[in-house]
Amino acid sequence: MSEVDVLFASLRQAADPQTVECIENVVKHGADRDLNRVNALAFAAKHHLDEEKTIAAFLHAARIGAFEMTWNVLCPGCGGVLDSGATLKGVNQDSYHCALCAAGYEPTLDEMVEVTFTVSPRARRIAAHEPDRLPPLEYYRQIFFSSGVDLPEDLEARFDRILLEMIELAPGEKAFVSLQLPAQFVIIFDAVTHSAQFIDVQGEPTEERQNLSMVISRGHALNETVTLRPGLLRLTLENHTDGRVVPNVCIAGDDLHDLLGRRREFLTAKRLLTNQSFRDIYRTDTLDVDQRLKITSLTFLFTDLRGSTALYERVGDLAAFDLVRAHFRVLHEIVATEAGAVVKTIGDAVMATFPSPDRAVAAALRMREAMRRLNAEHGSEDLLLKIGIHEGPCLAVNLNDRQDYFGQTVNIASRVQGLADPNVIMTTEAIVEDANVSEILRDSGVTSASRMAELQGIGREVRIFALS
Repeated sequence: MSEVDVLFASLRQAADPQTVECIENVVKHGADRDLNRVNALAFAAKHHLDEEKTIAAFLHAARIGAFEMTWNVLCPGCGGVLDSGATLKGVNQDSYHCALCAAGYEPTLDEMVEVTFTVSPRARRIAAHEPDRLPPLEYYRQIFFSSGVDLPEDLEARFDRILLEMIELAPGEKAFVSLQLPAQFVIIFDAVTHSAQFIDVQGEPTEERQNLSMVISRGHALNETVTLRPGLLRLTLENHTDGRVVPNVCIAGDDLHDLLGRRREFLTAKRLLTNQSFRDIYRTDTLDVDQRLKITSLTFLFTDLRGSTALYERVGDLAAFDLVRAHFRVLHEIVATEAGAVVKTIGDAVMATFPSPDRAVAAALRMREAMRRLNAEHGSEDLLLKIGIHEGPCLAVNLNDRQDYFGQTVNIASRVQGLADPNVIMTTEAIVEDANVSEILRDSGVTSASRMAELQGIGREVRIFALS
């Protein structure tokens, strides 16, 4: 049995067999490009697989060494990868600058950090394992651009429309390039070092030769825009790095914007942090103690059992413990199947996160129904669940050697749950105003009643909604 067969035999024990079979087939028969920086959501869509099962399968594949997981900081403008690391701990800068877009960004985990999976050399060697040997345009496709940029299959033909020149420079090499500048905005850009030079070509054409030099280095030096006239340019490019660089000269017009403007969904760091499989597998190795990473929108769901102390007194420790454990097991299963994750349990309470309000509300409705079934099975109303939901910005942090969340959004969600009556789901305006939530409530026949309430420690009144 080969090492690949051993790896996938192990993977089939941990993940959905249908998904594993599909991944194994691509590893054995797919193109190299299909195995580099795999977009798990695009992979699921292409092969008609369940997204959550696909994410879980790639996570388990990374755990056993069949794939390598990478966290990439993205430019929201062009979709380029600004930085990359094997863990989220590598996202440690206050801001990232994109030379191609000439803009700086504060990293957030919503849309600026993607998670991709590349096949391990143990399972199969692909060209991207040695990126310096990729053809220049393939380097741009596979290494520079993120998996969220939906590059066309005919990229070469599309790029030819805007490309004036593209060359490779070995370490220390210098090249002289002659080209005709059109009366348009032109960019010289190297995808390896992210060095850029902007040229504003305007005015009357000239027959005189113009000269421009550009030094490509690891320093990502920012160059001011130079103004030149249409006509002949003698361009000098120097590689001051210890590796290959692949600068190109292209026209920054509508064709380039159209090429880079095609986007598709990708696996964000936010979604992965709220994935139960990820939290189970990478329980303690997510964030450094000093990291504080922003999430612009995350949905929190808190639950608690009302009267659990009286329950222990009434039915005894053993019976009560079995009931509470059954309730935890059901809640965990529901959270996981709604693309959420349990952050922690505190006594008989649960704190969970979801990527969007509709997932949290769907989970809450299922939880309420599940508790009714459990009570019916035991012939009593012992499990009286209180649920609170809120959505908003927060910080992903490391607390007590565990990935956790901090901020006012968390506080509000917890306080809202405290106001809930048994079997009533309490939410905030941010939740019920979500279009997908409105559709769920309408389809489920759930009604809402609102009131203003003062939340302890918040310092202002908040409109809350009771879903019953």
